[in-house]
Amino acid sequence: MSRKPVVVIGAGLAGLCCARQLVRNNVDVLLLEAESEVGGRVRTDLVEGFRLDRGFQVLQTAYPEASQQLDYSRLRLKNFEPGALILTQGKTVRMSDPWRRPQQLFSTAFNPIGNLLDRLRLARLRWHVSVNSIEQLWAEPDSTTLEYLRTNCGFSTDMIERFLQPWFSGVFFERDLATSSRFFKFIFRMFALGDAALPEQGMGAITRQLAEEIPACALRLSTQVDAIEGLRVRLSTGEILDSRAVVLAVEGPEGSRLTNGLIPAPESRSTTTLYFGAPQPPITESLLVLNGDRTGPINNLCVPSNVSPAYAPAGQALVSASVIGSPTQTEIELEYEVRRQLRTWYGSAVDQWESLPSYHIRHALPAQPAHFRDAGIPQSQLADGVYHCGDYCESASIHGAMISGRRTAESILLAWSQS
Repeated sequence: MSRKPVVVIGAGLAGLCCARQLVRNNVDVLLLEAESEVGGRVRTDLVEGFRLDRGFQVLQTAYPEASQQLDYSRLRLKNFEPGALILTQGKTVRMSDPWRRPQQLFSTAFNPIGNLLDRLRLARLRWHVSVNSIEQLWAEPDSTTLEYLRTNCGFSTDMIERFLQPWFSGVFFERDLATSSRFFKFIFRMFALGDAALPEQGMGAITRQLAEEIPACALRLSTQVDAIEGLRVRLSTGEILDSRAVVLAVEGPEGSRLTNGLIPAPESRSTTTLYFGAPQPPITESLLVLNGDRTGPINNLCVPSNVSPAYAPAGQALVSASVIGSPTQTEIELEYEVRRQLRTWYGSAVDQWESLPSYHIRHALPAQPAHFRDAGIPQSQLADGVYHCGDYCESASIHGAMISGRRTAESILLAWSQS
C-alpha cells in the first residue's frame, strides 16, 4: 500500500473531523493549517485573562453530529438561560421559553411584544419542528425565512420585527432573513430540543478536543498552500507534497481559488464582535440580549462570563456586542457608535468598560438562501482523488461542518474499497 498521505488542507471543524476519521481508519494523514493553531473560526484567544472567542458563537447541544463527535462532559458545558431579554422602546422585555421555564409562562404570554395568537403560533412551530425528523424538515417546501414566518406561520409584524428578526439575524448573520426556511426549521429544532452552551474554557476547547487524536507528526501549522496540481500540493515556500488524496477543508472562497473555480465561491455572511471588560456586568443573567428596535449598530449582546466565569478574570465581566454585516466605518468609528448605543442602554457605567480586541469575521458563514439545497448536498469528490468539505457543503453550522468532514473521509474510504 502506498505510504503517501491524504493531505487535508485546513484544520477547522471540517478538516479536523475529516482527518480524525481517516486516522481512526489507520490512514496516513497530513493536516495543513495556515494559522499558528488549529480551529479555523472556532478558536479562543486569551487576552489579559479574558477568553475571547473568534466572534460570538455557541454550541447547540442538540446538534446530532456534535453529540457524536464531542465529549460534552470534558468540555464542561455551561448553558445559556433559555429565552432572551429584548431592549425595545426604552424598556427591557423578557421572552422566556415557557416549555423549560413554566414559571415564566404568564409574564411571557402577556409581555408587550406580539400578541397571544403569536404565542400559540410559536407553540405550533415548536411542535412542528420537534415531531418531524431532520430529514422531513429538509424535504419540506422552501422559501425565505421571513416569508415562512409571515405566510406559513402567520406571525404578526411586531413579533417578527422585535423578536424573531433580531434573534435569527444573530444566527444567520444577515438582517433580512433571506436564509432558507428549511435551514431555519433545522436550527429552531436545535433550540427546541437542546441548550445553547459555551465550553467552560471557550469555544476553542471544541477544536482542541477534536485535534487530540491527530498525531503531532501529522499536523503542520503556519503552512500556507499556494496551489494544488492534481494530487500534488504546492506550498507558498515552494515545497511540493505528493499525496494519495487531497481534501480542501477551507472556506468556500479559498477553495474556489485553489481549484481555479471548480468549487463555486458562495456568498459570505460577515459579522463583527466587539469585546469589553467591565467592572460589573450590565445584566446578571445568562441571557442573550436582543435589539428589538433594530436601530444602531448592535444586533445582540451577551455577557459570556455570566455563562462561564472562566471567560473573565476574577472580579470582572466580559461583554460581547455583535454587529451584523461588514461595517463601512473604521474600527475606531464602529467602537464609538457601539459605545454610544451601549450608553443609551446601560448609562455612564459603559465609560468604565475597557476596550478589548474586536473581531471582524469576513467569511463567518456561507450564505444559504432559499432553495440552496434543491439540488441536494454537493458530492464530496471534485475530481479523481480531490475532495472538499465544509459548512458551505452541508449547512452553515457547527453540525454542518463536522458532518461534512466525516462524510468526506467516508467517501475516500469507500472509493478506495471499490477500486
